[in-house]
Amino acid sequence: MNHTTLHPTNPSPARGPAGHDVRDQIVVAATEYFSLYGYEKTTVSDLAKAIGFSKAYIYKFFESKQAIGEHICGNCLRQIETEVRAAVDAAGQPPEKLRRMFKASVEASLRLFFQDRKLYDIAASAATGRWPTVQAYELAMGALLQDILQQGRKTGDFERKTPLDETASAIYLVMRPYINPLLLQHSLETSETAPAQLSSLVLRSLSP
Repeated sequence: MNHTTLHPTNPSPARGPAGHDVRDQIVVAATEYFSLYGYEKTTVSDLAKAIGFSKAYIYKFFESKQAIGEHICGNCLRQIETEVRAAVDAAGQPPEKLRRMFKASVEASLRLFFQDRKLYDIAASAATGRWPTVQAYELAMGALLQDILQQGRKTGDFERKTPLDETASAIYLVMRPYINPLLLQHSLETSETAPAQLSSLVLRSLSP
């Protein structure tokens, strides 16, 4: 594999940057390298040579390639979560919040898929391996969904007979093929129309 020399250079132990700065340097450089060559094909040795750090030095800050990938994946998923929450907060009533949640999460995931496919592949690896970052993202989205449902029950927009956790779990299963990185790549042909159609179906099922 051809190696690209990235920006960081090995700092001297006495005058090097603080630990969190080095971690940030490694993450930035690894993100660039993964974008060029892909996550699966890259080794920690490849990163070390490209960044200008020794392999042992990288291991002082990250215990494995997956740990670096988790950090990068976490950044991507937090960005998606931020966009989704902003879209939900901008909506008025709970039914519209639910529509916005589905629409924004799919759009943000698709943007990552098409704009930086190699970084998207990290997210797909994370979903396959059930990395903690993916589990945290799913928990956050599940909590946001439950919050919308609770608001809708208070306003009378949604039915109240079905247990809340059962309702949220069922709706998340409907959304999952379009927001889970591993599954989305198999649902691209319907990703443009599915958010509106499925959210309408879900909203009809929630009618009191």
